[in-house]
Amino acid sequence: GGKRLDSGFWMFSICFIVVNEFCERFSYYGMKALLTLYFLTYLKWDKDLSTAVYHAFSGLCYFTPILGAFIADSWLGKYKTIIYLSIVYVIGHVVKSVGAIPTVGSTELHIALSMSGLILIALGTGGIKPCVAAFGGDQFDEEHTTERQKFFSIFYMSINAGSFLSTIITPILRGDVKCFGGDCYALAFGVPAALMVVALVVFIAGSSLYKRTPPQGNVLWEVCNCIGFALKNRWNKSKHDPPKKHWLDWAEEKYSMRLIQEIKMVLRVLVLYIPLPMFWALFDQQSFYRMLNALLILVFVPIFDLIIYPLVRLCGLKITPLRKMAMGMVFAALAFGAATLVEVNVVKTVVNPAPAGKCLLQVVNLAKDDVSLKAPGTDLFLQSIKYLEDPPGYETVPLSNGELNLEVTVVNGGNFSATQKVEEKKAYSVIIYPDATGITYTLVEDHITKNEEGNPLLRFLNTQPEALNVTVGDNNFYMSSGYNVTHNKTVQRGEYTDVTCISNSGKTSKLNLGLLDFGACYTVILTEEAGKIVPHKIEDVKANNVHIAYQIPQYILITAGEVMFSITGLEFSYSQAPANMKSVLQAGWLLTVAFGNVIVLIVAEGAGLEQWIEFLLFACLLLGVCIIFSVMAHFYTYVDPEEMEKLYLENSVREEDDSDFKKKNNEIELNKTGKSTKM
Repeated sequence: GGKRLDSGFWMFSICFIVVNEFCERFSYYGMKALLTLYFLTYLKWDKDLSTAVYHAFSGLCYFTPILGAFIADSWLGKYKTIIYLSIVYVIGHVVKSVGAIPTVGSTELHIALSMSGLILIALGTGGIKPCVAAFGGDQFDEEHTTERQKFFSIFYMSINAGSFLSTIITPILRGDVKCFGGDCYALAFGVPAALMVVALVVFIAGSSLYKRTPPQGNVLWEVCNCIGFALKNRWNKSKHDPPKKHWLDWAEEKYSMRLIQEIKMVLRVLVLYIPLPMFWALFDQQSFYRMLNALLILVFVPIFDLIIYPLVRLCGLKITPLRKMAMGMVFAALAFGAATLVEVNVVKTVVNPAPAGKCLLQVVNLAKDDVSLKAPGTDLFLQSIKYLEDPPGYETVPLSNGELNLEVTVVNGGNFSATQKVEEKKAYSVIIYPDATGITYTLVEDHITKNEEGNPLLRFLNTQPEALNVTVGDNNFYMSSGYNVTHNKTVQRGEYTDVTCISNSGKTSKLNLGLLDFGACYTVILTEEAGKIVPHKIEDVKANNVHIAYQIPQYILITAGEVMFSITGLEFSYSQAPANMKSVLQAGWLLTVAFGNVIVLIVAEGAGLEQWIEFLLFACLLLGVCIIFSVMAHFYTYVDPEEMEKLYLENSVREEDDSDFKKKNNEIELNKTGKSTKM
């Protein structure tokens, strides 16, 4: 069972555990940071399949802890479970790295190796996850709760330190180092494999210092049998049987009072965990990078432990684990409230597609006179549109059998009607311009979706009788003569005050396009004024006008919520578990993360809501869940396993004394009367 450490030497053993966790988390998050990109660029999967496999792998990593907990508490013990499953973990990384070598077999073999590696990694990381935290907690005697709380804070910091560094280093290894004629995924996956080997070696190196709790046999099987027996007995009870205080007490005739009390302890905590997946549902919806979250955690943990919590205690407020967790949920809900406000303002710059049976339409007037346009059956575009006036925005126009019907009127005389075949749900610009017979039009399809990288989109409209060539940054725009429109191209965000425009005849002009801003889509109309080509810029889709700094409050709030909720939950799960079910309860805690992912899939993917409505819905759901959790926490009675252990020992001694007394008394009566008294 390993030797018991004195309280002053707990730091020595946990150093090995903390370093092990740092290396393991570096290994896991370093590999995971490249996973989606690996699917897309190396295995050539589409985005939907890549996303599905990524989430399936993530979910498996949080469902396998129950397997690791079962092995640790019932069979091998935490120490051996960590070692054996770490070996499985290392093998998974190696297989994954080999699958990333282009010269190894066919594409089918690469896929098979990659999937096999991911399954082994999920078994390894999930299996050791509940054991490492519980094993660290085992190094402390029950009376050293303060030191144990510090350990869980340090343990959580090591998780995020590994995550932070790995998400910086592994992408550099992939992109900056070239091998086999391309990005070096084999090296980028190989380094996490090496770190997992280091994690295993470091953990084994501290073996002589560890306090080890031996496994208690098939605990889970015994627990399930006890619960089943209690339910069966309660179902079959007679009307004349006296009632029991708790339904588990119906198992008293077969199972020990100690086991029944331990099951009650675990069930009380697991029932308390029922609302908790909603927190993880919000946390996994966060849009900021894992690297930033990990960095903030490293800053926030010491601030909370050394400043905030002591100040709250000085104010006379009692801090309990469940109160911390409830406040963490409140902070997470506030973070999503802040995200909702930001998203509402972001949405103002977004052009939503038209519904079925309709299209979006804007009017660009290049005729010399004011014009008005009417779509039959609507009251749109009633006001006249001036020459080169910025369009007022897109209007939703109904279609008739997939056709767009328009009536155009020139203020100073002249009109025409037009019928155009278009596609529903798309956006168009109707460009009205003069020709030899009066005025005419052309209809061009517009791009209204913002660039995923945030860079602006640009196109040109040439009104000149000769072809023009415009160079913007690294992009070349060629347009033929006569109201020709180029395709949209992505350009870098910036000021473009000296853009070169060369006509077909060799005439050169300098164009001032001004600022091409993040998220915008621009149409630049080139006209001639005083012998020079002059640009007129139209903003088809507005630029992003919400500064990135407005996201800082939600980052701070969600990180504060995580510190109060997640670290406290780890320590609470350990402190409230019986000695023989520490890993099991840690696995129960991790299962709340897995079910949080399920909630995300159901609500976010199934509902199809707008982003800001989804944010607001999650915030309201979490506040409601927080109220339920707070009520449940109010009726929860904290358990001190050390006191319970003493109580079990006292009861055991008392029962033995009572048994000895009854036995002696029975012998005395037998000597007197020759008859035995009933025991």
